[in-house]
Amino acid sequence: MPTPLRPGAYAPTMTFFTESEELDIPTIRKHAVRLAKAGLVGLVTMGSNGEAVHLTRAERQTVTRETRAALDEAGFTAVPVIVGSSEQSIRGTIELCRESAAAGGEYALVVPPSYYRYATGNDETLYEYFTAVADGSPIPLILYNYPGAVAGIDMDSDLIIRISQHPNIVGTKFTCANTGKLTRVARALNAVTPVSPLAPTSSSDTSTSGYVAFGGIADFTLQTLVSGGSAILAGGANVLPRLCVQIFTLWSEGKIAEAIEAQKLLSQADWVLTKAAIPGTKSAIHSYYGYGGFPRRPLGRLTEEQVKAVASGIEKAMEVERSLPDAF
Repeated sequence: MPTPLRPGAYAPTMTFFTESEELDIPTIRKHAVRLAKAGLVGLVTMGSNGEAVHLTRAERQTVTRETRAALDEAGFTAVPVIVGSSEQSIRGTIELCRESAAAGGEYALVVPPSYYRYATGNDETLYEYFTAVADGSPIPLILYNYPGAVAGIDMDSDLIIRISQHPNIVGTKFTCANTGKLTRVARALNAVTPVSPLAPTSSSDTSTSGYVAFGGIADFTLQTLVSGGSAILAGGANVLPRLCVQIFTLWSEGKIAEAIEAQKLLSQADWVLTKAAIPGTKSAIHSYYGYGGFPRRPLGRLTEEQVKAVASGIEKAMEVERSLPDAF
């Protein structure tokens, strides 16, 4: 059985490279452990931030295997590794799910096929795609609704709910940022939610279905919780993991005014990181943590002026981040 997915903050981890663009395994491992110590309850390898499209199949497995090993060796065996496992065909995606499982992944994060946009972007084809992959995958699937990465395909709540009746589909990541859609799906599927004094019936135990509704951007962490969501899975958590965790903590303690202020700070910083994309996120990690490096080409490198602008743009959030303790 896979490690249960818990409410809380998750990060799609970066893939780090040496100056010659080889995998930087020590940094990949170090980063995973730093995030777990900060209190993140799960990590994703080969997500959008992981530059999977720039890696070979063998490299993808290596990143997942080393992430899992690093977590286990540091005592974080209860932190699951989710793996981006998407190909354009049903057969190819099932094969990638099997490889992800063999490398230590416990869940597969899967986007809709989009290369043949007008042939595959309809509800019936998407339903067949996801349910067939779920039939063949040795690990449970999390749907990844990310229109920006799949030629604008945006699954609506009815379709997500229908697909999610499959017993091997256990969650959805809403990078569409549609909180109304997230609410409808979470309610229909009885999603797991963090305990909160404002919602006494909420629970992270087995009385729920176990379905996980992930907000896909740190920009709406608190809004995800207000909407009945379970967790966030956000690139900004690579840089500001403690601040993301703090919003969950404040929510669970009923300190909503404080949570709103923390969210304002996080949203401002996350917008800086979002605009700067993967190069900017790695730059921020390097500025504040001393490692990070560069993406693989053709992704570019920031100028010195841009590096300073990113660091300055998240400075206030980083002051709070540094003031918060690690969870472990």
